[in-house]
Amino acid sequence: MKKQPNPEKIDTENPEWDDNMFAKARPASEVLPKSLMAAAKRKPGRPLAQVKKVQTTMRFDPEILEAFKKTGAGWQTRMNDALADWLETHDPGTKV
Repeated sequence: MKKQPNPEKIDTENPEWDDNMFAKARPASEVLPKSLMAAAKRKPGRPLAQVKKVQTTMRFDPEILEAFKKTGAGWQTRMNDALADWLETHDPGTKV
């Protein structure tokens, strides 16, 4: 015996699809604007940078790391800039 649907829960504006509805269905690419389809195909996230950075793991003295973190958002970039400035006047192959 088939269970009868609750008449209060029947959605008349969005009925269950039958075989005829499936036969008439078209892919989204045929019915939506090309601009919308292009946006849907785009990868999420920020655009790729011109100069790619390399992720690494390093250990710093706690006071150095804390000093950079206290400067707020962007502290990693400022730390990168500080190392780049150091490279302008030092040879990384020279022992200290």
